[in-house]
Amino acid sequence: MVTEDLVRAFDDAGFRLTGARQSVIDLILSRNGAFTTADLVDDARRRRLPAARATIFRTLEVLEQLKVVERLDLPNGSHSYIRCGSGHHHHVVCRRCARSVDLGDCGMSAVAAEVAQRTGFRIDLHRVEMFGLCPSCQTVVPT
Repeated sequence: MVTEDLVRAFDDAGFRLTGARQSVIDLILSRNGAFTTADLVDDARRRRLPAARATIFRTLEVLEQLKVVERLDLPNGSHSYIRCGSGHHHHVVCRRCARSVDLGDCGMSAVAAEVAQRTGFRIDLHRVEMFGLCPSCQTVVPT
């Protein structure tokens, strides 16, 4: 996802793209994999960007609404965020370095259909987040 995609998403939804919001978008695009709000706050301070903590939180909320960023609920109870492409997909995230890979459906639509048949529920949403160690982190000896 490039800057123009995020800017277009803001514009199409009728949100004003301020300089501070543009800074937050730039910070997000500079990240490879999952990130926390604290990561963005630290990056903004280090780079002396005009993006206050509150602006970062509000911008992430807007980007979530626009479905270009997703919140990941981590196994330890905390959460992080990840950039998203269009279309339904799932994520696999490295627990050590936060590298992530978007997965397509990966068979979950069939599972949701089976659950619907068994329970009588009409399944209209599902999310799958998988966590493990990426190939690079598997070769690193734990400290």
